[in-house]
Amino acid sequence: MASNYDNSAWFYDRLSRVVYGDALVHAQIYLLQFIKPNSRILIAGGGTGWILEELTKKHPSGLKITYVEISANMMALSKKRSIGHNEVSFINAPIEDTVYTEQFDVVFTPFLFDNFREDTLQNVFNHLHKLLKPGGVWLNTDFQLTGKWWQNVLLKSMFVFFRILCRIETSVLPNIMRQFKQHQYETIAEQTFFGDFILSTVAGKSLSFRA
Repeated sequence: MASNYDNSAWFYDRLSRVVYGDALVHAQIYLLQFIKPNSRILIAGGGTGWILEELTKKHPSGLKITYVEISANMMALSKKRSIGHNEVSFINAPIEDTVYTEQFDVVFTPFLFDNFREDTLQNVFNHLHKLLKPGGVWLNTDFQLTGKWWQNVLLKSMFVFFRILCRIETSVLPNIMRQFKQHQYETIAEQTFFGDFILSTVAGKSLSFRA
């Protein structure tokens, strides 16, 4: 059964701030500077939608955003956000089940992949990879393990909590960056947050690699 954050929608943002302060917010806002005006953007797993308001601060108009979120409760909160004069299409579905006729300039995956087992990650990544234009940018932020003992403790606690409450399918962090390497993405920029536990990456899709 697919993970679903309906049960945590009402307190998710507050809980993240208790545990991580503003690190999760800053990790996502950092990536927004790499979005060009009039971009066509796919946001996969946007949560409560606060990122839409941050996007609007930088681009009050001209963006075409497809906002995909599996949780109906999260989606309800997202639809209340201020989007300025941008165009937003809300899709309440698993990202791997969505079909589009056009490709995107930007794919944005904020803390999406840590929900998946390795095999699911590969399938979801391949699906998103095909939706990004050659030469487009992939904005990803997620957790990483860098050898610090407290990272493992915090990660395991997080997995146990959300596996019980939201039915996430994994208890081990999948190898996210390996997918970018296998698909020959170029790292344009990256920055770490919260003692290197969070990594935000700007990855460019090759003009020639489409598989």
